[in-house]
Amino acid sequence: MKRLVTRLAAAAAAVLALTACGGSSDPLSGAGDGSAPAPDDVIRIGSANFTENQLLAEIYAAALEAEGVQVEKELNIGSRETYFPGLQDGSIDLIPEYTGNLLQYIDEDTTATESQQVYDQVVANLPDGLEVLEMSSAEDKDAVVVTRETADRLQVRSIADLAPRCGELVFGGPPEFAERPYGLPGLERLYGCTFASFRSLDAGGPLTVAALRDGTIQAADLFTTDPAIAQNGFVILEDPKQNFAAQNVVPLINSAKLTDGIREKLNAVSAALDTATLLELNTTLASPEKPDVAQVAQDWVAAEGLG
Repeated sequence: MKRLVTRLAAAAAAVLALTACGGSSDPLSGAGDGSAPAPDDVIRIGSANFTENQLLAEIYAAALEAEGVQVEKELNIGSRETYFPGLQDGSIDLIPEYTGNLLQYIDEDTTATESQQVYDQVVANLPDGLEVLEMSSAEDKDAVVVTRETADRLQVRSIADLAPRCGELVFGGPPEFAERPYGLPGLERLYGCTFASFRSLDAGGPLTVAALRDGTIQAADLFTTDPAIAQNGFVILEDPKQNFAAQNVVPLINSAKLTDGIREKLNAVSAALDTATLLELNTTLASPEKPDVAQVAQDWVAAEGLG
């Protein structure tokens, strides 16, 4: 617990340092900067800085508003390293999370990989004042992804196959992937995979997809529910040593704002979500029409009878 407190204090201090510098253009700045908490009767919902997480936050918002809960939204905050302090200082009340990566953030020494084991350890290790509700069967995992041409040329189907050739390849992904335990450190520790270089791009977004497609990078961290994988014929490499733990979607909430009605509604959302639904909704959002994320969320909530 001492290590956890130190870790979280350092993260909060880093965010405050950014704030002290004035108007930062850093996309990871925002919540966690000591902003005043929302009023007692308002749930302030945040999200990470990628589309699927924003969608899930909008789904939570639509479901709670249908229940008569007053909601504020602060979306596209940034990475976990930024929004988690916001949950702790009360400037954010609720955020959609992914169990495996959340666990590795609060307990970097964990070896849990299976869904229930990961969830149980999240429950046991969360700091006071925060709790997760029921997890969904919906899962979106990080994955090492290559083009079909690269997979065929190197004759690789798994990260283990890729390991002897990693030194020839440029890897791309979100900046935090370079440091997180399941990121480059995990690939090196479990597979002996050390890439020639790392290109900092975005979290499962268009920059990473474009760089993989045009050969600027030869391997990437993408999310398994990203429709761009199938659309571009990319190959998800198998992960036999389970570097990437189970990543079930789960609401993470400030305990002080949790009521029986909120618990019941968010648990109902989790029960209705599955991996196929996430992929379908992400595909809708990636269509040429570029539909509004909030509208897609509201339509799904209504269709599921949650509104």
